[in-house]
Amino acid sequence: HYRQPATSLCHPVLDADQGYVLAPMQRGIRLTTGAEFADRDAPRSSIPLTRAEAQARRLLPSLGERLDPEAWLGSRPCTPDMLPIIGPAPGQKGLWYAFGHCHQGLTLGPTTGRLLAEMMGDETPFTDPEPYRAERFM
Repeated sequence: HYRQPATSLCHPVLDADQGYVLAPMQRGIRLTTGAEFADRDAPRSSIPLTRAEAQARRLLPSLGERLDPEAWLGSRPCTPDMLPIIGPAPGQKGLWYAFGHCHQGLTLGPTTGRLLAEMMGDETPFTDPEPYRAERFM
């Protein structure tokens, strides 16, 4: 989070070329970067935020001071191919998987629920579940 600049930001701004978003929040302006692929217990890297901040200040030179001493970092459940795992657990009768939505769990939850319900009920799924099977990693 950064202090709201003198020239206030009224709506989110996405810089797709540089990979960051500036968004007005109650605390000020939030600067977000993309996902970093690292081991769960890897030390924080300040590089993505430092680079994004430099680019954001080019766009919005009056961006205020940083309000948080450390940038937020959270682990997200992602698979190597960026697709969720949905379907029966191999070798575990009655156990079904529905995880690994790569930051999109709330968005994809209803669709995943429908697909899982159709599969569990032996109905014809509305979409091909093959790309989401756990066996693809075995």
